[in-house]
Amino acid sequence: MLATILAIILEISYVPAIAAISATIAVFAAAFGIGKIGTSAMEAIARQPEAAANVRSSMIIAGALIEGATLFAIVVCILAVI
Repeated sequence: MLATILAIILEISYVPAIAAISATIAVFAAAFGIGKIGTSAMEAIARQPEAAANVRSSMIIAGALIEGATLFAIVVCILAVI
C-alpha cells in the first residue's frame, strides 16, 4: 500500500515544484530569523553597550546555526527531486 502511494507520488511531475517551493520557504524563514536576531542584538547593544562583545558573538553563533539548518533543508529538497 505504502509502496503504491509512493510510486504514484513520484510519477507526478509536481515533486520538483514542491521541492522548489519548500526550499524557497526555508530560505525566507532563515532570512526572517536572521533579521530578528539582528534586530534583537542591536536593541540589546543599544540598552547595554558594555555587553556588545557578548551579544555580537551570540548573534554570530545563532546566525550560523540558522544558516546550517537552512542549508540542510535545501539539500533535502534537492535530494527529494533526484
